[in-house]
Amino acid sequence: MSWRGGQQQAVYLYEGLRQRGWQTGFVCRPGSALQKYFRDHRQPQVSLAFRGEWDLAAAWRLASLARRQDYSVLVLHSAHALSWGLLARLFYPSLKLVAVRRVDFSVGGNCLSRWKYRTKALKRIVAISENVRRVLVSDGIPLSKIALIRSGIDLRKFADLAEDKDFRKSWNIPEDAILAGTVAAFSGHKDYPNFIRAAALAAKQEPRLYFMAVGEGILFDRMKRMAAESGLGGGMIFAGQQSEVGGFLRAFDIFVLASRKEGLGTSVLDAMASGLPVAATRAGGIPEMISDQQDGLLVPPQDPEALSAAILTLARDPALRQELGERAKLKAARFDKELMIDSYIDLLRAL
Repeated sequence: MSWRGGQQQAVYLYEGLRQRGWQTGFVCRPGSALQKYFRDHRQPQVSLAFRGEWDLAAAWRLASLARRQDYSVLVLHSAHALSWGLLARLFYPSLKLVAVRRVDFSVGGNCLSRWKYRTKALKRIVAISENVRRVLVSDGIPLSKIALIRSGIDLRKFADLAEDKDFRKSWNIPEDAILAGTVAAFSGHKDYPNFIRAAALAAKQEPRLYFMAVGEGILFDRMKRMAAESGLGGGMIFAGQQSEVGGFLRAFDIFVLASRKEGLGTSVLDAMASGLPVAATRAGGIPEMISDQQDGLLVPPQDPEALSAAILTLARDPALRQELGERAKLKAARFDKELMIDSYIDLLRAL
């Protein structure tokens, strides 16, 4: 129902296929952020209500839509979507199913989950990083069934964005402050406690450091309390959910991602494409984007002392920030969304 990295990736694929002349439709839930996006951008979509993961009636409607529109493939962008796709195939057996796996959590948590990803009814699984592919293989998924297609970003998304000269004033940030920010959902695997502890340690040694978190989620209020108890006070700013993050990236001096698990992390790629130096953990697929000391700084997950040290290194060395930021921008070009869409087209043609 919300808008996060996975929703953006699904939209990039949909729009890219349509632009290349593919007959493509998008199914989302009514009242979702995806439905709002398509309505705002005047693009076609179909909203179907799903009442639980195994809603047979909804699956029948999905199968009927596919048959009516002559769709031959369903690309299923979440675990629940995979369940609906498998049920839809019962009513329309010729459908070919492709599941997209965006997280590096094990699929072997229960028998039903294992079956969903191992069944022969599922043609291919797209892993968005080598790390996700490793997890799938360790869960018993045949390597031949997995396609590695890394998530992509719009390299031109923030290219023409003008700097907001009043940004710091509007957020009560001193003009001479060094602003370290993150863009991440307030969910467990993003490890906001690690970010807040690292911020508190760094701020004690470098008073010019300010921190900002952009995002929302179930842990939002708890993390605000934790930041207050850590003594960060006004030096830790919670910006909440923002529909446009480009202005925030433009205002940051340093980008931080403190995750303990991460499929890939397209917020890091957006930061890199914006020319920001990144201090991040080695969680999940992050090392596939950043080479330590070359185009960013990497530290072990769940190690606030190490993350604090990386932030301080960047905060105290403007020349290093500029150097790493320039290299990061060049590296980000390898993750152009157009390359991702091309890879999906190759996969779809090979089904």
